[in-house]
Amino acid sequence: MHRLKTLIISAFFLSAHTLPAQTLQRPKLVVGIVVDQMRWDYLYRYYDRYSPDGFKRMLTQGFSCENAFIPYTPTYTAAGHTSVYTGSVPAINGIIGNSWYRRDIKRSWYCAEDTTVRSVGSTSSAGKMSPRNMWTTTITDELRLATNFNSKSIGIALKDRGAILPAGHSANAAYWFDNSTGGWITSTYYMNELPDWVKKVNDKKLPDQYLAQNWNTLYPIETYKQSTEDNKPYESNLTGEDNTFPHTTASITGNKYEAFRGTPYGNTFTFDLAKAAIDGEKLGQRGVTDFLAVSFSSTDYVGHAFGPNSIEVEDTYLRFDKELAAFYTMLDAKLGKGQYLVFLTADHGAAHVPNFMKEHNIPAGAFDDAEIRKWLNENAEKKFGVKNAIETVMNYQLYLNYAALETAKVDQDDLKKWAIKELSQHPAIMSAFDLHELAETTLPSTIKERVMNGYNQKLSGDIQFVFMPQWFDGGYKGTTHGTWNPYDAHIPMVWFGWKIKPGKTNRETHMTDFAPTVAALLHIQMPNGNVGHVVEEITK
Repeated sequence: MHRLKTLIISAFFLSAHTLPAQTLQRPKLVVGIVVDQMRWDYLYRYYDRYSPDGFKRMLTQGFSCENAFIPYTPTYTAAGHTSVYTGSVPAINGIIGNSWYRRDIKRSWYCAEDTTVRSVGSTSSAGKMSPRNMWTTTITDELRLATNFNSKSIGIALKDRGAILPAGHSANAAYWFDNSTGGWITSTYYMNELPDWVKKVNDKKLPDQYLAQNWNTLYPIETYKQSTEDNKPYESNLTGEDNTFPHTTASITGNKYEAFRGTPYGNTFTFDLAKAAIDGEKLGQRGVTDFLAVSFSSTDYVGHAFGPNSIEVEDTYLRFDKELAAFYTMLDAKLGKGQYLVFLTADHGAAHVPNFMKEHNIPAGAFDDAEIRKWLNENAEKKFGVKNAIETVMNYQLYLNYAALETAKVDQDDLKKWAIKELSQHPAIMSAFDLHELAETTLPSTIKERVMNGYNQKLSGDIQFVFMPQWFDGGYKGTTHGTWNPYDAHIPMVWFGWKIKPGKTNRETHMTDFAPTVAALLHIQMPNGNVGHVVEEITK
């Protein structure tokens, strides 16, 4: 009997050592794509003109969450990119806008500002940036941690914030565009010298070549049926040229590289560097999962200048679709179909231009932050005898001037109650409230939740106001974003590639769901400030 037991145990250990090893399955590469200012409806507005291998390929072969929303307000670029990659909200991750007011230094503070670092690849100050203002980890950080930093994480965007914040604290690199050189730069936070493959891209002077082509429509202009006529008085323009096609980009006056951002060629140049990064860093080709976080900024610049109903925006998305298709073809060839995972989203949407809406008898308007501050300060001086009672107005919030109020012996609560009443009576504003008493404020639940998620006790102001639908902070040329409304907060959430089965859901999902879903797919920890949830329709 004892001999039989010995034989059984020996056989068990022998079989255990001869069984094939089970390895954890992960994609070769994760590509996070943020299309700056891409309203959700752009997936379908131009669908009939998209190529089979760009957006259509993602929608037919991938999985789309059709009701994905930003769960906080205000809806700005830096906050959006951060939320996608942290699975968190501004109340937790510390990125409450593109900029915010710092009372300690009495000025606006930029989201990626870092005076301790220097530019690399330029002598300008455009490289004095890092992710240090972000309080939490990103999914890119978590992948690096999970692989003992063998995975590479690289961020690319024309905008510094669109490259830096997604790439994470532990990124190998982030690259962004410098208007003074017309090339890609980084900061000493990452490295002391640009890699040779980045230098080679810069040496080609591609922006100059693209601008020399001028910008005309991809197809005959009369076929752009989803847009208004070309010449509208409420459209802006590129620096030093007309606001109609063809845009003479070859003869732009002023800073031509600033204008370059507002053409579709800015997206082309971003694809150029993304492709070069895959080759130069051997992303997805090193036996470990890498992460490429790429954001396309030109869609935002074009959208701001011309508005969602312009031929410029339609043409930009038709061009982007073709370049997206070519990018996937390249990934298929380099890594193999189904060997890479992609998600595509936006950092925010955009409102229709107010005067476009008025043309069609739909209420809309604009009211500038500077006007609000001037109006309130003039009236506060008359009523309370205090000058500059409102220190600044940013991100739909009022920052009270505590020192001025104390000197004039004005009670803060009295000033707040008065300011809230003044704001609430203005035709542009739907409601206003004390952020310090948000829990007791009566608001529709959706708006209240989004305000709470956007309110950061250390960084935010004292009073928040909410505009009427189709009103925004700005002027009457072009458009902007920032509100809780669906045109700003309803974003694409499309998954494609590795382990993704075709389908869609109309269940409400949120921007914060990207990071935990990627974490679940890769079997890694979610970011340390995560509040999002796994999209289980994808992971089942």
